[in-house]
Amino acid sequence: MAKKHQIVLGTWGSVRSSFRSLVALLITGLIITAVYLTQDSGRVLEGRTNELLSKCNLFSGKWVFDNQTYPLYKEQQCTFMSDQLACEKFGRNDLSYQKWRWQPHQCNLPRFNATALLERLRNRRLVFVGDSLNRGQWVSMVCLVDSWIPPKLKSMHSNGSLITFKATEFNASIEFYWAPLLVESNSDDPVNHRLPDRIVRVRAIEKHARHWTDADILVFDSYLWWRRPRMKVLWGSFESPENAIYKEVEMLRVYEMALRTWSDWLEVHVNRTKTRLFFVSMSPTHERGENWGGGENCYKETGPVVEEGYWGSDSDPKMMRVVETVLDELKTRGVNVQMLNITQLSEYRKEGHPSIYRKQWEPLTEEQIAKPSTYADCIHWCLPGVPDVWNELLSAFIVHDQ
Repeated sequence: MAKKHQIVLGTWGSVRSSFRSLVALLITGLIITAVYLTQDSGRVLEGRTNELLSKCNLFSGKWVFDNQTYPLYKEQQCTFMSDQLACEKFGRNDLSYQKWRWQPHQCNLPRFNATALLERLRNRRLVFVGDSLNRGQWVSMVCLVDSWIPPKLKSMHSNGSLITFKATEFNASIEFYWAPLLVESNSDDPVNHRLPDRIVRVRAIEKHARHWTDADILVFDSYLWWRRPRMKVLWGSFESPENAIYKEVEMLRVYEMALRTWSDWLEVHVNRTKTRLFFVSMSPTHERGENWGGGENCYKETGPVVEEGYWGSDSDPKMMRVVETVLDELKTRGVNVQMLNITQLSEYRKEGHPSIYRKQWEPLTEEQIAKPSTYADCIHWCLPGVPDVWNELLSAFIVHDQ
């Protein structure tokens, strides 16, 4: 009996010893796994985000009021804020326009990460090319990274149509180049461009393009300056008017010709292994209050349109189709341009414009003072605001979609 008892105890001791060894092995395995996951968590997360972006339509969703995590920066703390977009500085008291987050239906939009973006831009040039709306997106991008960079490690330099923000620690450039019609025009002066008779050279782009030939990321837009029934097209040179030929052409046709000149330049000159290309779709205006059953225009508006799929009469689907056709054709030629389709999501934001709350470049008339809606800016966007979301979308593609 004693011998049997000893055998049982011996067997139990052996089992207990084996159990402890197994537990020790499991703990060791868990520790090793935890260390591995910790080291690799960034890549795992990024991989999941990449997969998510490939399956999710970031441009279809709704606006959610979020006063906990928005705005992403403070207007007065942005060193390079533009007086055209600084609505709070010029008297706007209702700041709810700063606190809306874009929520795609199928996923979450990755939160903007300035450090991650700057790492992607290390030793690179990100160049925005286009009109004042694209310039507003550029200012937004500068403001988004500004607070993360020490004062002595950043700079701003202007040289004609090209403005360059530099993050010296990263040797990263975030630039804007003024070319409102992409091709050459009589509106190319970055200051004196408001001319009543708009003229374009639809076959000429090299004057502009040489300034962004070696860019690593190019973000284009061109819509606002085309908003008229017909355009005057020039065959010849602005420098030799005696030999010039002018012709009035329907705007949509001229727009298509200009985009094809732009696309031909991309096909020939862009380094497809190096340069990433984006085209920002048209930015909607809110100049007709009857579209959403409101006042005369964006003046006094304080909240977004809640009707899903709302589309204002100032946005031209025909122009969007021209862009889509040109980009599709470019893809068949081996040049991929990612469309940033900000039109629908921006349509909802009728309250996001400066309205009367911006610097007035010319003295107001008595008639304007008596009726503020007559001089309300319902084209550009307050910052912080809607263009920050455009840049969150852009950043998602730059940082996560490799």
